[in-house]
Amino acid sequence: MPMQQHDAQREAAPRALDGVSETALWTVRMRAHESARADALFDDRLAGEFLNAGVAGAPPGAGVLQKVLPDWLAVRTRFFDDHLLATTREGRTQVVLLGAGLDTRAFRLDWPAGTHVFEVDLPAVHTFKARVVDGRTPDTARRTTVAADLLGDWRGALLAAGFDPGRPTAWLCEGLLFYLAPEAVERLIGTVSTLSAPGSSLGAECLNADTADSPFVKPWLEALSGSGTPWVWHLADAERWWGGYGWQARVADLLALPYAVERFAPHLAAFSGVEKDSMILVTATTPDGGTSPVGGR
Repeated sequence: MPMQQHDAQREAAPRALDGVSETALWTVRMRAHESARADALFDDRLAGEFLNAGVAGAPPGAGVLQKVLPDWLAVRTRFFDDHLLATTREGRTQVVLLGAGLDTRAFRLDWPAGTHVFEVDLPAVHTFKARVVDGRTPDTARRTTVAADLLGDWRGALLAAGFDPGRPTAWLCEGLLFYLAPEAVERLIGTVSTLSAPGSSLGAECLNADTADSPFVKPWLEALSGSGTPWVWHLADAERWWGGYGWQARVADLLALPYAVERFAPHLAAFSGVEKDSMILVTATTPDGGTSPVGGR
């Protein structure tokens, strides 16, 4: 369906999600636009259907970061697509999407045989998502939804849903952690670490603390705070922080990825004199199955 029709229909659709969960609609709107591009970095055919089911306004704010955001989300999505496929092909057959939102990877990725994808998010998010995906079965993976609040006892809900902590797991925290208070992030990652068998992997997106107060990022953060969806968790030393929880982490060098370089090329002039690493993508593995939290600082 043409994107103009998506935009017109969303104006007449009832608001389905509130608060932080509305960010899932911001993201899916951008994924629908990306999927319609001739040079799309991925194909999310369900994204347009989500737009027809709910209101999906643009994120607040203006300026350089607002212009870059759609391309950043496209690169981020492609990066984690590739990361998850690579890590599952190495034998990690459990995938856990924390704060899954309207993620459709269970349906659109070509998973190795035997992959089990768990999607953890609030009950209201799953209820909304079911309007589009109920009755559909992933082609190559088993999919299980886990209705739980990541600020509460989501561990018990995940285990009850069939998650096996004795098997290596591929975890993903995409577009999630920076919305949480630092102590909430520490609890969440502490739980992830204790549930991670030897050889587990993790992917996460973080806001670089060194640039959070910069002229490039600060106006965007202030706009988000005004919308009720502030980014409050910043990370100064990713490798050291994740290492405090038993993970061997590395920050991705996006400029080593041809698709990222090509997509960011139109923004290079706008980047002049400002930080290029405000947002960082982290991948990590745990050879010892994780450790109990030791502070992470």
